[in-house]
Amino acid sequence: MKYAYYPGCSLRESAQEFDVSVRAVMERLGTEIEEIPDWTCCGASAAESVDHNLSLALPARNLALAEKAMPGLDVLVPCSACYLNLLKLQRNVLADKSVMAQTNALLGDEGLAYTGKTGRVRHLLDVLLNDIGPEAVRAKVEKPLHGLTVAPYYGCQILRPYRVFDDPERPSSMEPILSALGAAIHPWTMGGRCCGASLMATHKEAALVSVGEILRAAAAAPPDGQEDEAGGGADVIATVCPMCQMNLDAYQKQALREGGLGVAGRPVTVLYLSQLIGLAFGLSAQQVLLEKNLAVTEAFREKLVHPKELSTAAVTTA
Repeated sequence: MKYAYYPGCSLRESAQEFDVSVRAVMERLGTEIEEIPDWTCCGASAAESVDHNLSLALPARNLALAEKAMPGLDVLVPCSACYLNLLKLQRNVLADKSVMAQTNALLGDEGLAYTGKTGRVRHLLDVLLNDIGPEAVRAKVEKPLHGLTVAPYYGCQILRPYRVFDDPERPSSMEPILSALGAAIHPWTMGGRCCGASLMATHKEAALVSVGEILRAAAAAPPDGQEDEAGGGADVIATVCPMCQMNLDAYQKQALREGGLGVAGRPVTVLYLSQLIGLAFGLSAQQVLLEKNLAVTEAFREKLVHPKELSTAAVTTA
């Protein structure tokens, strides 16, 4: 399998650990990714509010470059905001010839055109689940994540408004991958809840409430009748979105202290899914840039070093 790879801006700066771990995991899985040459910012969440033409030109330029350099390949996008921008542009252009004409007029000065000859815009999670598959992931596991309970957190942008590979109200696409790594799944209903996204810059108080609610739900014991191996909640939150990861990780202490709920919560490690996969594949903490994560708890580190042995019953049912 081969994909055109669009890392996006965040993965080169604030989310370097996402990019590095994605590349390492894909290599271990025998999946080839080729970076789109001369890619640029896709506009993220800001372009539409600034200039409509800009919101067309920025993502279209990257798809046009992929079409020119590697026609027919699906475009693999780890960042949720980038995925949404590129997917939206692709769908709008292919659905409306007038939008295609307007978009290509904007690209003309650079000698580029986008006609839709690239493959589909695909999120990393979609590719892991539906192209590679949990069993292929399981086959590469060298250090199972036994004893770790993971809260899968999807955020908004890979789920809405396009229902491509998961249910936006009850997302579950991460769970087969995490189970293949040997981790237990924290039962919760916050996986698709918004973290506040860019409100952290414009309306911080509201964003801190959202982040605090998510963190407390991850750390809390599950409701009666639902099994949670950790007993007291998740050891780690797994996410696939740089904005979500930053909000939950960088603002964790402040959210737990000032999030408006009046109750302090315990800290929770927040990692990218690809980092967890890399650790289970036998990569070191240094190889997945674990030092770049801000809220890695000692309890989580201890469980990585001394994983719980899987019981006979668990082996039988795995």
